[in-house]
Amino acid sequence: MRKKVRLAIVGVGNCASSLVQGIHYYGPEKRDAALGLMHWEIGGYAPHDLEVVAAFDIDARKVGKDVNEAIFAKPNCTTVFCPDLPKSGVIVRMGKVLDGLSEHMKDYPEDFTFVKADAPEPTQEEVVEVLKASGAEIVVNYLPVGSEEAARWYAEAALKAGCGFVNCIPVFIASDPAWAARFKEAGLPIVGDDIKAQVGATITHRTLADLFKKRGVPVDRTYQLNTGGNTDFLNMLNRSRLASKKESKTEAVQAVLPDRLAWEDIHVGPSDYVPFQKDNKVAFIRMEGRLFGDVPMHLEMRLSVEDSPNSAGVSVDAIRCCKLAMDRGIAGYVEGPSAFFMKHPPVQHPDDEAWRMTEAFIEGRPVRPTAVRAENDEELERDAVAAGA
Repeated sequence: MRKKVRLAIVGVGNCASSLVQGIHYYGPEKRDAALGLMHWEIGGYAPHDLEVVAAFDIDARKVGKDVNEAIFAKPNCTTVFCPDLPKSGVIVRMGKVLDGLSEHMKDYPEDFTFVKADAPEPTQEEVVEVLKASGAEIVVNYLPVGSEEAARWYAEAALKAGCGFVNCIPVFIASDPAWAARFKEAGLPIVGDDIKAQVGATITHRTLADLFKKRGVPVDRTYQLNTGGNTDFLNMLNRSRLASKKESKTEAVQAVLPDRLAWEDIHVGPSDYVPFQKDNKVAFIRMEGRLFGDVPMHLEMRLSVEDSPNSAGVSVDAIRCCKLAMDRGIAGYVEGPSAFFMKHPPVQHPDDEAWRMTEAFIEGRPVRPTAVRAENDEELERDAVAAGA
């Protein structure tokens, strides 16, 4: 029997749908043709070794149903690439609402928004008991953007239940020193915050910004405008819920620029909700810079991706790295994977550096980031030996 990674999912939306479909899609027969993953195995765990043992949501069309049925219920609208899943035996439980549901979403048709379940909300003690009884090891947070109170409520439940935490949304938990310290003190790992897609708008924007920097082209102004038709974009029409999302995406780009741009010269964030796009996300990126001789240049690009599968593969890798940290007794935020998989990690690193740190983490090599590497030759030599150079 292979070892399992036992998951509790908070928020059974499009991202959870792609994740659960992926667990079944990437069965043992896909080993030699696995696409969309960093590695087939991380720490001895393949994608099909992930097992959902608990799930929470607030939608009447999901609560009370088997999780493998609930992931296809409305308002979910992502691509179905692994239909006809077997029953999991795991029933979606009523979750805690708090700020997880924006008031403006009640003004839209039921097919496009949430229908709150007529069921009593659980106490935190009840959620902790479910996590313990199910044997959950890692809680995956897929709550809507802006769920500040609810995200921290579930993070607290994870701590009390002795679970690691993978924070896929832009509520700052791993990157909040107080929360990171609490997970460290509890002996539990956390990977966060705000999942990057495989080839999404922000990672592409970062890559272009890094290219400009390496080619000596200063960036004067830049924007990233995104449209989509899933509940995430509908939720974000409420601008009051966007503060952490905008900060997360903007900081992800600012972090790779040689000189930070003034607020009026950079805009990175969601822009509008287009219902017929469903889970398709379209990103428009513009960068204005100057070439040799201060000659101006402009770059514009359009990226179209299915939003939820684009992040699910990264979630599979982040979850397995969190479990690997747990197996090794590593507590607190996991630096390399957080920097590589997330938009707003506790410490920002260039993507190639974050990738190198993550590979070293997976292989168990003690490689330190170059950003803090000592400059004396003896320590540099030790690092090179540790890296297998």
